[in-house]
Amino acid sequence: MLQRNIEEFSRLQDYMQSCDKETEAYTKMKKRYKELKVILTASGIILTEIDYIKE
Repeated sequence: MLQRNIEEFSRLQDYMQSCDKETEAYTKMKKRYKELKVILTASGIILTEIDYIKE
């Protein structure tokens, strides 16, 4: 489960970087980004190495 969430977090950041921040898609991705950040942090994962969006 943790591996899947880490992979999704990484993939989502790739999508976010290739998308204009003013789009509806980016807004939806940012919501999921925040959810995954909470899940991973609560699971004890240190995000400093894998969080390159930092929003």
